[in-house]
Amino acid sequence: MAIKKGFFRAEGLTVKTEILQSSSFAVPKLRSGALDISLDNYVASFAADDQGAAHWHLIADSYQAGKGAFVVLVNPKSSIKDPKGLQGKKIAIPSLHSVGQLMITATLDTYGVEPDSVTYVEMPFPQMPAALEKKQVDAVWTPDPFISAMQKSMGARTLLDTAEPGGPTSDFPMAGWGVLDDYAQKYPKTVAAFQRAIGKAQRVAAGDRGAVAKILPTYVKGLPPDTAQLITLGAYPTTLNPIRLQRVADLMLQYGFVKKKVNVKPMIVSPPIAK
Repeated sequence: MAIKKGFFRAEGLTVKTEILQSSSFAVPKLRSGALDISLDNYVASFAADDQGAAHWHLIADSYQAGKGAFVVLVNPKSSIKDPKGLQGKKIAIPSLHSVGQLMITATLDTYGVEPDSVTYVEMPFPQMPAALEKKQVDAVWTPDPFISAMQKSMGARTLLDTAEPGGPTSDFPMAGWGVLDDYAQKYPKTVAAFQRAIGKAQRVAAGDRGAVAKILPTYVKGLPPDTAQLITLGAYPTTLNPIRLQRVADLMLQYGFVKKKVNVKPMIVSPPIAK
């Protein structure tokens, strides 16, 4: 949206995008200079910071989970009837020890399912439908448009909503834009320009669902425009709120995703005043 509406160009930035499977794949590219800025799920960012593998600085928020936006699906012929049935089963997620695994772990805990009883299989979202249909895994954790596609093509059944209102990961902060190490100090004008541009797009997305639905088919391969109008979306926060993000880090500590408390506030790079 920011590219197509010319927000980056207006800030004097030339932006080239590269799609990666998960946040962990971005770190070596950022280290080498092949990437400058990355969209990362917060769980991966905080875990990397805890392990000393990467020192993230957060420059803009991006996405927040909403009801029905991130669910666990099973094959329509599956014998699993409720969340408790996932104990001892295989669940496909895009990246191990990341946001999907944390959301599933915390939600299943409310059903009395032991975290260590579930086996997680790392798999890109586009490969999940075939794996579920062929019963290579027992369940998959996925967002739309993959939810809608699997429901339509094979009658996949929703077993667990990992962002259920009132649950431990309701309205959960999912992902934001970040840079590594001292990049923000070295290139403050570039970071500020990016923050202004992406901030404009974020405000459009937050206030106009139709604009989001319109843009989705331009980069989600095979997504029909009419389906884009119907898929379940989360929210698009317009500010980086340290209290909201600390909730992610604290839940990670509770379930052993980090060894020590991660203090989020110092990781946030304050954006410039919006023009």
